[in-house]
Amino acid sequence: MAYTIEREARCAVIGYGSWATALVKIILENEADVGWYIRNREVLDYIRQHKTNPRYLRDVHFYTNNLRMSDDIDEVVASADIVILAVPSAFLKAVLEPLTVSLRDKFVISAIKGIVPDDYVTVAEYINRHYEVPFDQIGIISGPCHAEEVALERLSYLTVVCKSLDNAVILGEKIKTRYINVSHSTDIYGIEYAAVIKNIYAIAVGMAIGLGYGDNFLAVLISNAAMEMARFMNTTYPAPRDTNASAYLGDLLVTSYSQFSRNRTFGLMIGKGYSVRNAQIEMSMIAEGYYASACITQINKRHGVDMPIARMVYNILYGGESPSAAMKKLTARLV
Repeated sequence: MAYTIEREARCAVIGYGSWATALVKIILENEADVGWYIRNREVLDYIRQHKTNPRYLRDVHFYTNNLRMSDDIDEVVASADIVILAVPSAFLKAVLEPLTVSLRDKFVISAIKGIVPDDYVTVAEYINRHYEVPFDQIGIISGPCHAEEVALERLSYLTVVCKSLDNAVILGEKIKTRYINVSHSTDIYGIEYAAVIKNIYAIAVGMAIGLGYGDNFLAVLISNAAMEMARFMNTTYPAPRDTNASAYLGDLLVTSYSQFSRNRTFGLMIGKGYSVRNAQIEMSMIAEGYYASACITQINKRHGVDMPIARMVYNILYGGESPSAAMKKLTARLV
């Protein structure tokens, strides 16, 4: 029997970073009871006292009477029907490790635009395999939407993805606000992989900027990245999809161009001569594209999709290739 989300289903957000904080803000616009798992006790106590996250989006103030906050993940998950994962993919295993409450009767949403390191799978695939949650109880929230602009209540667009369009519509009602427009899709595979792969291309864009390439070249680089992304998705999982839609192309564009993009910033540092390790130390947030690069390269060994931009990023990050030499070699492949 197909899983149906009830309209009164209660939400809980797992994580306390910038995107998790933004999601809590959005959901509180519509829901009177929202769970929030914050495993850092100092951050939890600070939010309870000062109504704002001391580390991320400090201008966002919460009406905490509507929040069920706890540093006990079992407590938060047990009292929720919809569990929204919003932690960096590199920390997902550690965050979920203390969980003993079953997820099999929950609807689990990934708001994580990254790959689970070492497992070479997306978050949806990981939750399905390791927590036995059927794919009809798994959803994705994606789209060209930076947490910083949500905090400023600038008009943004998100796409809610579920196998059932009816479930996507119900979930969409929980995050639609006067500054968040929502669309719906059933392309779980394509949209989740698009959210992962665009981070690799944003690193490439940052590298190009750091190396001194101009806007003319960036336009060509990003348009080739869009074609490369579409080739990968249509080869690995053919399905009816419009890769020009905002959840695909729009997310690629904002991650490549925005000053808020951590992947672009990471690539910029590499292009300016930082080592990979030093760039990671310098940044206060995770660049998901670093892990995505290794994963997509591994997956593509089975499929052989022509991905010169993704391959260049991998060769620089993991193979030690010179960014200037690798980018110059790439320029001959672009159209």
